Amino acid sequence: MTHECEICGGPQTEWRIGSRDVVDRCTICDHVQRDIVRAPARARSPAYGGDPGLDRWRLAVTYRRLTRRFPPRNARVFEIGFGAGALLRRFLDGGAIVSGADPGALKVTVDPVLATRATLHATSLEHVPLQDPFDLVFAVHVIEHVADPTQFATACHDLVRPGGQLVLVTPAGDSASFRAFRSRWWMLEDPTHVRFFSARSIGRLLVDAGFVDIRVRPLVLDSIAVDAASCVRALLWKRPPPEGVLALRATRILALVSAPVVILVRLVRAPMRPAMEVSARRPGRPA
Repeated sequence: MTHECEICGGPQTEWRIGSRDVVDRCTICDHVQRDIVRAPARARSPAYGGDPGLDRWRLAVTYRRLTRRFPPRNARVFEIGFGAGALLRRFLDGGAIVSGADPGALKVTVDPVLATRATLHATSLEHVPLQDPFDLVFAVHVIEHVADPTQFATACHDLVRPGGQLVLVTPAGDSASFRAFRSRWWMLEDPTHVRFFSARSIGRLLVDAGFVDIRVRPLVLDSIAVDAASCVRALLWKRPPPEGVLALRATRILALVSAPVVILVRLVRAPMRPAMEVSARRPGRPA
């Protein structure tokens, strides 16, 4: 049975990534859609399966990368999917006026300072009331989870001021990392990862939403534990831990020990980078 791609409307073909796992890949834009029934890929039970220490490292690197281009002082900043608020708190401390939206799916406690000084919406982006637009809107590993990516991109466009920027970080569905590990790829361990963008499909989505100057950059330091976690998933394929492989101390140690080699490989071979950063500008000048 042929399905239409949710991004470009092109035909999809079945890509068998494992003996019992099949995803749909667009023949036009390389976008990958996943039905958890057809591609369970030994998904863990909870949605969150990361490690707090590794997450702090990733957020610190992400903040440094963002603020190199978007100085926080006096900027209006909006984060989609802020979680506990660690990244948004950094912008607040840097002098930004911050807001965010998160439906609270991970059921984590929000930073108390952020809770009192930021404008936070306990809902998905599409249900955030209209407000003054923002200089910077960003979402780190969010768009691969949403129900409707087209509606999501349109809502992002409405939030960004003319001349402002949108930045998204998301797994790279066209990466060599995905092709190498296939159903063992750690990004598939999350049962709420229902799509994986290619550089072409994310660009098409944002152009259709009204953005310009779209730039896609594979990231070296994001998702640094993916390779180690994917290897452990392969070793424990028949009996994976229900809470995910990063719950195992051995996996976290392997990720740390192998990090220099992983970084070197990613520097030499960019397609092995499992995540990408996408930036786009809303056309026009601020009023």
